[in-house]
Amino acid sequence: MSFVPVAEDSDFPIQNLPYGVFSTPDNPRPRIGVAIGDQILDLSVIKHLFTGPVLSKHQDVFDQPALNSFMGLGQAAWREARESLRNLLSTSCARLRDDTDLRRRAFTAQASAAMHLPAAIGDYTDFYSSRQHATNMGIMFRGSENALVPNWLHLPVGYHGRASSVVVSGTPIRRPTGQMRPDDAKPPVFGPCKLLDMELEMAFFVGPGNNLGEPIPISRAHEHIFGMVLMNDWSARDIQKWEYVPLGPFLGKSFGTTISPWVVPMDALLPFAVPNPEQDPKPLPYLRHDRPYTFDINLSVTLKGEGMSQAATICRSNFKYMYWTMLQQLTHHSVNGCNLRPGDLLASGTISGPEPESFGSLLELSWRGTKAIDLGNGQTRKFLLDGDEVIITV
Repeated sequence: MSFVPVAEDSDFPIQNLPYGVFSTPDNPRPRIGVAIGDQILDLSVIKHLFTGPVLSKHQDVFDQPALNSFMGLGQAAWREARESLRNLLSTSCARLRDDTDLRRRAFTAQASAAMHLPAAIGDYTDFYSSRQHATNMGIMFRGSENALVPNWLHLPVGYHGRASSVVVSGTPIRRPTGQMRPDDAKPPVFGPCKLLDMELEMAFFVGPGNNLGEPIPISRAHEHIFGMVLMNDWSARDIQKWEYVPLGPFLGKSFGTTISPWVVPMDALLPFAVPNPEQDPKPLPYLRHDRPYTFDINLSVTLKGEGMSQAATICRSNFKYMYWTMLQQLTHHSVNGCNLRPGDLLASGTISGPEPESFGSLLELSWRGTKAIDLGNGQTRKFLLDGDEVIITV
C-alpha cells in the first residue's frame, strides 16, 4: 500500500505507476511524473533518490521534457526505477513520507496539471493485427469469400503513419477536407469528410533501438518495449476509400491520432498476460515465440454528442483479441534492418472482437453506415458529428 491516498476505484494504484509528462500553471516547464491516486509525483524533484546501480549514473533523464532518454536506458533501468518508486511510495518507507518539504515540492494534484505527449515521437507505425477487424473490413469491401488478403495470416500488416499529428488526449480534432468519390459513376469531389470515424487501438513505445541493418530477434523483442498507451486512430473513411489504392492510407489517417498521456510500463501489465492465440498457418521461424505476450485488458468506448447529458457506451472490447503480438510486430518491423529509436510509437490497429458490440470502429458498428447506432434518448450515429466526444477507457 501507498501512504498517498488512493481511492478504491482509482486507475492509478501503486501496482500501476504509469509515466507521463506534465506542467502546472506555476511551472510551465514540461517534466516527467508518475501517477499515484489523484496525484502526480514529479520525478525531477526526487531524481536524487534514484541511487541504484543503473540510475545513479543517469539521474538526469528525469530532468528531460520527454521520456525518450529514460526509455532508451532499457529494462534494467526501468525495473530499478519501478522498484525505487514502489518503495518510496509505500507506507513502510519514511524517506519521502516523512519529509514534509520534499513532499510539498514533489506532489501535484492531477486536476491542476496539464498533460503533454509523453515522448518526442520520431516515427509512428500502425498495424492491422485484429483478425476480426480485418475480416469485417474484407467482408464489407471485398465479400466474405475474399475477406482476408493472402498475406494477412503470414505477417503483421502495417503502414507508416504521420508522427507529427499524434496528439495527447483532450486535443480537439478538426474534421478534415479532401478528395472523395461518393458516387463511382461520377468524378471525385472536394470537401469536408462526411464519414468521420474513430478506431479503438492500443500502442506501445519503443525503448532501446537497434542499429540500421541489425534486426531485433524475437527472443529479445520484449527488451525493446517500454510501455503502452490507449489510442484513437481517427479515420476519414470517404477520403480513405478513394485514395488508398495502390499505396495504402494517407490523408484519410494523417490528420490526427490521439494517445493517452500516461504510459503504463510493461512490468505493470505482465500480470495480465494470457496465452497467445493459435496461429494457423504457423508463421515463419523468425516470427515464432512461446512467451505469453497477449494481454487481457478490457476496453470500452463511449460517445457523447452535443446536448447529451451523459456519454453512451458504443463498444466493449479486449486487447486479447489481437492475432499478432507486439513481439511479432516489433520483430517484423525491424527484420529488414529498419532502425527503431526510443520513443517510436507502434500501434495495434483497430481492436475488434467476435461479437458486434466488440467491434472497434463506427464503420463496423454501423456496418458501413447501413444501420444506426443507438445512443439513447433518440440520439443515433453512423459516423461522427461535429462536437462529438469519444472516450476510450480501460
